[in-house]
Amino acid sequence: MGRITASRTHLKGDPRHNSMLAGKFINCLMLDGKKTTAQRVFYDALGEIERRNEIADQSPIEVFELAVENVKPYIEVRSKRVGGASYQVPMQVNRTRQQSLAIRWILGAVRDKKGRPMHMKLADELIAACKKEGVAYTKRENTHRMADANKAFAHFAW
Repeated sequence: MGRITASRTHLKGDPRHNSMLAGKFINCLMLDGKKTTAQRVFYDALGEIERRNEIADQSPIEVFELAVENVKPYIEVRSKRVGGASYQVPMQVNRTRQQSLAIRWILGAVRDKKGRPMHMKLADELIAACKKEGVAYTKRENTHRMADANKAFAHFAW
């Protein structure tokens, strides 16, 4: 039933680390088809993470991967109409959607902050998510909390 796009079949890893996740993240970061700019922002953010060296014994790309992993939601609520009433039904999230949501939330959190260069904001958010804090991680926690609160409607799951 889900929409299948070709992006997964054509996705290439990023040029430096050959990571598929980084490649996808760069594509989502990109605006108006300016991939080079998106790559520069991403690699500058990784450079910033390395320069700060807050998370010991991890390379910047590992920090990035751990950040995305920490932001992935495992359960979410979806609206389901049953006899004229809408219920928020908690449901499992599949793997590709988990990744998409994590990337979307991180970029959303970064874009909402104003007044600093993009790579600085991205580095901040990735480090925060890696430490299980920050705006994107809070969003995941809220999603899980909502699913927990609506456990009573789990029997409506389809």
